Amino acid sequence: MLKQDDLYDDEIFTLTDDEGRETDFSLLGSVTIEGTLYLALTPIDEGDNPDDSYVILKPELDENGDEVLSTIEDDDEFERVAEIFDDQLFGPEEDGGEEDAGEED
Repeated sequence: MLKQDDLYDDEIFTLTDDEGRETDFSLLGSVTIEGTLYLALTPIDEGDNPDDSYVILKPELDENGDEVLSTIEDDDEFERVAEIFDDQLFGPEEDGGEEDAGEED
């Protein structure tokens, strides 16, 4: 199984979508949370990514035992991981995050 230590900053992943189209992605970052590795990837070709977004995938084994990168199906899990990547890649948000944490009664 793919591990965080196996990744390099210039890692390229070729992903195939449901229609069979292949797109090359570069690795923006990786994080392991509770034993699960998550990857933040962005398309290399800017034409495939007009809004500068990134995808978050995690390695899993398919029904044949082959390692595949899968999307996160659980909304809570996705939000938790996306927040970590947003902080890693773009820094913590200026409005809301830190100020709200200290306002408990």
